[in-house]
Amino acid sequence: MTCQTYCLFVLSVIMIYFGCSGSALFLGQLQNDIDKLKADFNASNSDVADGNPVFIEKVKNWTERNEKRIILSQIVTLYLEMLKKTDMSKPHIKNLSEQLNTLRNTLSNDYKKFRDLVELSNLQLTGLKIQRKAVSELFSVLQKLVETSTFKRKRSQSPKRCRC
Repeated sequence: MTCQTYCLFVLSVIMIYFGCSGSALFLGQLQNDIDKLKADFNASNSDVADGNPVFIEKVKNWTERNEKRIILSQIVTLYLEMLKKTDMSKPHIKNLSEQLNTLRNTLSNDYKKFRDLVELSNLQLTGLKIQRKAVSELFSVLQKLVETSTFKRKRSQSPKRCRC
């Protein structure tokens, strides 16, 4: 399968995932639109099967619902960017773009979280001023980490009560 087919598959997963949570997405129509998009991209081409999936493996690595929402918010944004480069005058592309925009709007906080992760990965800690700020925040960061770890441990270690 090509990258386009995997992209379209992940798009279907995203639509279904959020469609089940109360979104007003009409999955039958979206499937028809996705089929038309597959034809536009010639997604039945033999090279679609070559290589690794584009998004599926990334989504598998995120297990918690809130985590998945973060990665899916970025994937939705990537689909929107991909669709912007196509013929937006086609009704099926326009409909998919509108539905994805609706999803992105519901995921705006999750997208912000993703952007925070990207900013952290791009942070340059070579400057003395940044290093000083980081050191002055170290205790607070460790405190948050301990609070998070303690909370999870307390929940998992709570005594089980017998219902005799």
